[in-house]
Amino acid sequence: MLSNASAPGHLRLRSGVGLLGVVLIAVNLRVGFVTVGPLLDGISDDLGLSAGQAGLLTGLPLAMFALFSPVAPALAARTGLDRALWLSLLLLLAGIVGRSAPAEAAVWLGTAVVGIGIAFLNVLVPSLVKREFPVRVSQVTGVYTAIQGGTAALGSALVVPIAQAAPAGWRLALGVWAGFALLALAVLAPWLRTRSSGPGAPAGQPARGRSPWGSRLGWQVTAFMGLQSVAFYVFMAWLPSIEQSHGVSPAAAGTHMALFLLLGVAASLATGSLLHRFRDQRPVALTGAALALVSFAGLALAPQLMLAWVVLGAVAGGSLIVVALSLFSLRSGDPAQAAALSGMAQSVGYALAALAPALFGALYDATGTWELPLLLTAAAMGLLCVVALFAGRDRVIGPVR
Repeated sequence: MLSNASAPGHLRLRSGVGLLGVVLIAVNLRVGFVTVGPLLDGISDDLGLSAGQAGLLTGLPLAMFALFSPVAPALAARTGLDRALWLSLLLLLAGIVGRSAPAEAAVWLGTAVVGIGIAFLNVLVPSLVKREFPVRVSQVTGVYTAIQGGTAALGSALVVPIAQAAPAGWRLALGVWAGFALLALAVLAPWLRTRSSGPGAPAGQPARGRSPWGSRLGWQVTAFMGLQSVAFYVFMAWLPSIEQSHGVSPAAAGTHMALFLLLGVAASLATGSLLHRFRDQRPVALTGAALALVSFAGLALAPQLMLAWVVLGAVAGGSLIVVALSLFSLRSGDPAQAAALSGMAQSVGYALAALAPALFGALYDATGTWELPLLLTAAAMGLLCVVALFAGRDRVIGPVR
């Protein structure tokens, strides 16, 4: 995908191609699965899915994230980082096209393949950023996080009108996003590397970085990733229901969700530009975690100020994800180690992200109120504040000892 050229005349071209690669991949990182939710009623009616089956369909990509994130570093080590990214995009394209086939089994299989492709891309992009932009990790991470969030918001807004206007309905509305993956594949194909034995390592030279699975710092970064994922996916799953139970109209709740996503994009860009200004990441990480704590506590204790808590939650979510993704590169010594840390943290993180909304809903069913699940989530954000003080320190996992 990118050249190894070190001559001064090639540096600007290499940087531009690197940023193009990150941007094209970022466009595909969320829109492929967030567009299922708005179409879920139509899909369920067409295929005769129960509420439980519909919930399983929307949660399937997260389960694939958890299961397949640890596999991505091994894929990159075998094929090279650039080929692994290209193959992941190809897998994503196949899943998007396949799930629109006129068969119920295709929806399930295609959705699983979409989840696997995105899982690989999620893990490998921080390694690409580490390799191509080692001194601008946070800025580039902020940009690609904002792009994936903005594309997801756009897709969520357009997918229902597309389904209503197209004779093929929801199938075409889900399949149209294959165009983004196809564009990325076509543009990035000429820059595929011909020699690479690992994420950024020269051929025949094994990665020497210590495994994050045996590192205390690796587990601190993993805990940060997991807890911030809990905050975001609880908001995404339950915020409209919480608002409507307090008298907010469905239309207003939908507007608030769009506001949540757009403010998250702005917060991601701001965090990316701010993060590198500090000697370590503790101030920004702790601020984001504290805002998440206040947001969940506020929803529980002062729901009449609903919009204020939505705004704070959006800023927290957009900021925390940039910090989490930046830590994969900032806490690693080389691109191979960045991929390994990314795979570990995202595997555990998305497992928590898949479980947390279900547990949140179970607590609501058991108590009949939102206060207990919201306060427990706020307590988890208190734990995130503590984790931020450790994961945010200026440390690197380092080489094998």
